[in-house]
Amino acid sequence: MTGVVLLVPAYQPDERLPALLSAVARLDPSIDLMVVDDGSAPTPVFDACRALGAVVLHHGVNRGKGAALRTGLAHVLLVSPSAAAVTADADGQHLPEDVVRVAQRAPQGLVLGVRSFDGAGVPLRSRVGNRVSAVLVRAATGRALADTQTGLRGFAPDLLPWLLAVPGDRFEYELRVLLEAARRGTPIEQLPITTVYLAGNASSHFSPVRDSLRVYRPLALFLASSLSAFVVDLVALLVLGAVTGSLWLSVVGARMLSGTVNYQVNRRVVFGAARSRRSVLGYVALAGALLLANLAVISGLTWLGVPLLAAKLLTELALVAVSFTVQRCAVFRRRSAARQPVALQGSGHGVR
Repeated sequence: MTGVVLLVPAYQPDERLPALLSAVARLDPSIDLMVVDDGSAPTPVFDACRALGAVVLHHGVNRGKGAALRTGLAHVLLVSPSAAAVTADADGQHLPEDVVRVAQRAPQGLVLGVRSFDGAGVPLRSRVGNRVSAVLVRAATGRALADTQTGLRGFAPDLLPWLLAVPGDRFEYELRVLLEAARRGTPIEQLPITTVYLAGNASSHFSPVRDSLRVYRPLALFLASSLSAFVVDLVALLVLGAVTGSLWLSVVGARMLSGTVNYQVNRRVVFGAARSRRSVLGYVALAGALLLANLAVISGLTWLGVPLLAAKLLTELALVAVSFTVQRCAVFRRRSAARQPVALQGSGHGVR
């Protein structure tokens, strides 16, 4: 392998896969070719890929796109650790010219080949799904990404060990990569590419219900965490208010209880961060600032005659975005995400 490897995960591919590889090799012979067969039925397509000089790895059973990508990335890192990687889909959605353009930028960092979803030939589910995903990703990370679901991506060599540590075996893996990249502060270059949908994207193996649940799970975790802390805070506020009759004591007690719950859930589940003195102190400082803001806003609203429950709801809605942004950017931000690559075990048929 040399400087850039084109990695294509494939499940039940057709002739469009070797056609893509052939065109890329013709445009830029320096790009090495790799295909990961993710448990497909026997087909001459993979023989055609080998005939073009591609390395073909095999999963004995279908394990998912994320698992196939990690298998290929691990092989690149093992055989040629100085090579950059470009990932592309096997169903003809990426033009060879765009693959080569992303490959040229890949050694510089993380590159996304972003599509435009305004054309008449774009299926409605793809247009709506991408826009919803883009809004949620921006809310969760602060990054404005035009195409969060693109399979055409480039990765510099130093990013490969980190990519192997990103969880997710199926379609959710690619979204997790973007969420983790934002969390670790990795720059993301967005390179416009041609939008191609053949026959309404009928060849896609993406399940609208099952795979959408997997894709949006990381984002849903934060919303669930915020909701659970809000419920604890609200119930404690109402109970303490009824028992003590003191607004300030009720707000402080409820916030201490809900803050403890929110810290543990966010650290372990949402951000996957290890417990550290820095995160504890950072969260305490944030909780203190939010507490003062809660007291000030709720006191002002109740003084204006707004009922306590309504005042609490309005205050929380105003402060939730601030809380998440500070936690993401400062409290639970990872300073280093580089990890050792996983060990590979394989046979004459490739990695399994």
